[in-house]
Amino acid sequence: MNENKIKKPETGPRGPSGGGPMGGGPMRGLGISAPKAKNFKGTMSKLIDYLGSHKITILFVWFLAVVSTVFSIFGPKILAGATDELIAGYMNQIAGTGSIDFGRIAQILLWLVGLYLISSVFSYLQGFVMSGVTAKVTFKMRNEINSKIHKLPLGYYDTTTHGDVISRITNDVDAISSTLNQSMTQIITSITSLIGITIMMLSISWQMTLVSLGILPLSVIIIVVVVKKSQKFFKDQQRFLGSVNGHVEEMLGSHVVVKAFNGEEQSLEKFDEYNDALYHSAWKANFLSGLMMPIMGFVGNLGYVAICVLGGFFTINGKMTIGGIQAFIQYARQFNQPITQIANISNVLQQTAAAAERVFEFLEEEEQIPEEVDALSVTFGDADEKKNLVHIDGSVSFDHVSFGYEPDTMVIHDLSLKVLPGQKVAIVGPTGAGKTTIVKLLMRFYDVNSGAILIDGQDIRSFKRSELRSLFGMVLQDTWLFNGTIADNIRYSKLGASDEEVTEVAKAAQVDHFVRTLPDGYNMILNEESDNISQGQKQLLTIARAILADPKILILDEATSSVDTRTEVLIQRAMDNLMKDRTSFIIAHRLSTIRNADLILVMNNGDIVEQGSHEELIRKKGFYADLYNSQFERAS
Repeated sequence: MNENKIKKPETGPRGPSGGGPMGGGPMRGLGISAPKAKNFKGTMSKLIDYLGSHKITILFVWFLAVVSTVFSIFGPKILAGATDELIAGYMNQIAGTGSIDFGRIAQILLWLVGLYLISSVFSYLQGFVMSGVTAKVTFKMRNEINSKIHKLPLGYYDTTTHGDVISRITNDVDAISSTLNQSMTQIITSITSLIGITIMMLSISWQMTLVSLGILPLSVIIIVVVVKKSQKFFKDQQRFLGSVNGHVEEMLGSHVVVKAFNGEEQSLEKFDEYNDALYHSAWKANFLSGLMMPIMGFVGNLGYVAICVLGGFFTINGKMTIGGIQAFIQYARQFNQPITQIANISNVLQQTAAAAERVFEFLEEEEQIPEEVDALSVTFGDADEKKNLVHIDGSVSFDHVSFGYEPDTMVIHDLSLKVLPGQKVAIVGPTGAGKTTIVKLLMRFYDVNSGAILIDGQDIRSFKRSELRSLFGMVLQDTWLFNGTIADNIRYSKLGASDEEVTEVAKAAQVDHFVRTLPDGYNMILNEESDNISQGQKQLLTIARAILADPKILILDEATSSVDTRTEVLIQRAMDNLMKDRTSFIIAHRLSTIRNADLILVMNNGDIVEQGSHEELIRKKGFYADLYNSQFERAS
């Protein structure tokens, strides 16, 4: 199938009336209509469940983190022994009863170095293993998002900007990745440090330990208050970031239109509006999270002062050695670090929860109607019922079809129609009559609200979507080409096509001549916007792509609208050859191009108001005759 860029609905609330490169559609920016955020606890619970397949590895990482932390915790206590040994030797030297045992001190210090070295090795292993887990999780998450993109109905993209979707697969997943790689192990090391340091402090002085623990309730209260205040700003920050990305992506994709209509100033104003919303949410979130460090530092220093005074008193009274107070002060300093880390991690977790919430929200979006378990496959040969294969001749029937992009706004009303195999059917009518909507229903980009569309007597909903769409070749008014060679763009409808096949269809579509005049010919690279060739040349390439697909049913939506009159004549001949023995649907505004159609359907407001051949409709002097004659009146 030659699936060109899909046009937005012609009518209805989800149509293009609110969009365009200038406006961006209703609430495509600030996201005011975004669904209410889920709670922090629920989102983090989903994230933990998502990590279930890596639980053994994560537990191993936690083990490494605990071992690394435990080894480092013993450091101050061992160093205290070296200090006491040094002071005792010095006092003995003064008293003349001995000297400093540097050998013993060196032995203690070697033990200390060994402990820190082992701790570092375990810390490195922890980081190495966790990096692998993070990479696998983010890889899986991005794959699932990418898979979800193809499972969502087109209606979702009518109300969601491309930039917002891109933001979920980049910014939001990156935020989750950063937390998994750093914050998860920090939580374990911080908790282990708190427990281990508390035990070590109790082994030195329970009185001073109580003073240190006295600051813990105050710290917890501060963390809870700040987290509660800043959580909603972190959620807004992620949402508004998606809005900014959506606007930028739209402006870059339509920069030619923006410049042509002098829309730069309006675009900048809109960007400033979105960026201002992001700025206010971001600075509030960062300001509140930034308060954590100085407040926790102040609270920690209060406890540190109390410990120094009490430790000095105990040392003077001989209840504690100098090495003991040195070790305790080190532990007291270290005791504040995990508390501060937990405070900082709480802010990171809020941002992570906001990002994960957006990712899970996207993954939980309602998908298009699933295919039947025993969905039919298509064949152009003999049917085989045992393998669910159905022979396709190309007959198409609309059986009382009604459809609307919104349930209360119908675009197609009770449409019934039968097209025979090989018939050439033209669909005409004013803008918004529902012509392109019929094409989207045929391709099952949308499902009908009522009635059924049948191909060779089979409801299209009973086919596999991929099989159904393989029956069609499409050439739309809006061309779509990707960044790649001209040959690859033509080959997109039949990936295994040889160079000879590509050249053959290019000649049939009047493409070969102009391609050979380009630098590198068929190997010329089209840029991202495909604007290094003309609009008419792009149209010719999409026609060549449709010819290569060799489809059973053709859909042509103003396929020659972007080419000159001389080329149109040549293409019309190629299209006539292509349409031989194929059911063809032709949407046309220039009625002179469809005079030889077998059947012309005249649509207005979602209904077929007239049908017949060109001569029959002209003789009726009805709606079609008025449309046809009006074009020549304007031309004259």
